[in-house]
Amino acid sequence: MDGKVTVDAHPPLEMAERMEDVGVKKANMDGWSMFALAVLAGSFIGLGADFFTVVITDSGLGFGVTKLLGGMAFCLGLILVVVAGAELFTGNNLIVMAWVAGKLTLGQVMRNWLIVYLGNLVGSLGTVIFTYLTNQWAFSDYHVGATALNIAISKVGLSFSTALARGILCNALVCLAVWLTLSGRSVTDKILAVLFPITAFVAAGFEHSIANMYFIPMGLLMRAEPQVVEAAGRVAADLANLNLQGFLHNLFAVTTGNIFGGGFLVAVVYWFIYRRPGVLGAEESAKASRQAKAPSLAMGGARGPRLTRFACAPRSRGWPGNGMGKAIAAPPADQPSEGQSVWRYRATCTHSPKKSSAALSGFRTQLPRS
Repeated sequence: MDGKVTVDAHPPLEMAERMEDVGVKKANMDGWSMFALAVLAGSFIGLGADFFTVVITDSGLGFGVTKLLGGMAFCLGLILVVVAGAELFTGNNLIVMAWVAGKLTLGQVMRNWLIVYLGNLVGSLGTVIFTYLTNQWAFSDYHVGATALNIAISKVGLSFSTALARGILCNALVCLAVWLTLSGRSVTDKILAVLFPITAFVAAGFEHSIANMYFIPMGLLMRAEPQVVEAAGRVAADLANLNLQGFLHNLFAVTTGNIFGGGFLVAVVYWFIYRRPGVLGAEESAKASRQAKAPSLAMGGARGPRLTRFACAPRSRGWPGNGMGKAIAAPPADQPSEGQSVWRYRATCTHSPKKSSAALSGFRTQLPRS
């Protein structure tokens, strides 16, 4: 260590490698922690959506400036997700990068998306309920509620193709925001990375599936409030599509677009540029990363390190094919350990009906059949 402090952003090649590592960690998280973090993310996005609704109500600043301010307000949601820590479905579309790199199975990706999507829905609906109970919708002579109602009406009125296209562009920007945060070294870096892409997608009117889990249910509640409907200047015909069917129609189209926009236009594209096999710099970067992360086996003594026991414990019962496990290395009984009798490492473990094997930093040892 030379004591030098680095403030430069991580370059894109490092960002791509970090994204693959993050994707593996997210996919291997235990289900309950994943779900709890997803509930938080849904709540955070709901708070950002609520902030957006209040800010754009009766601003009197014109269409463009009002959208700009609303977009900046909505950034609260993703800032909370990124800085506080939470699992957001749209951002997690980036774990496709780890899948195409061969570090995850499709089943692991689908498991993450399903758990996180349901958790986001629970968190968003919970925020809707609490916001409704605050009577905030009655602010400014029911105009806050009217704004919420108008937002929901406009969303359920979109055709499938329009919602799909807006969903694609939305999550391209959301995933670019998350991608940019991987370049940062401080909280300030991450906030600034989020600010412009998120403001852009909101101001442009693109569609975010998790945000719509707040906007449309809130509109459904506002539909039942006569004062809000009157303040919005709406009649019964305007509310025809604002129902559960309209909600699900929007959610399906937008979610499909979000997956394509984030999973393909960002994750797959950047994997192809920086991480595909044979690309200039990818192999060197991967090798340097493995060397930097490899634990030292030095134990002292002229004979050098010896590995006499190397066990791999999978995260779930049974052997899941390929999976991350824990490796335990112990020195031989006849060699002084000097207080270091057991070392714990992370390793990639594989299993087949014929044999089990485990690899660590190029060292391979054969384990007995279990």
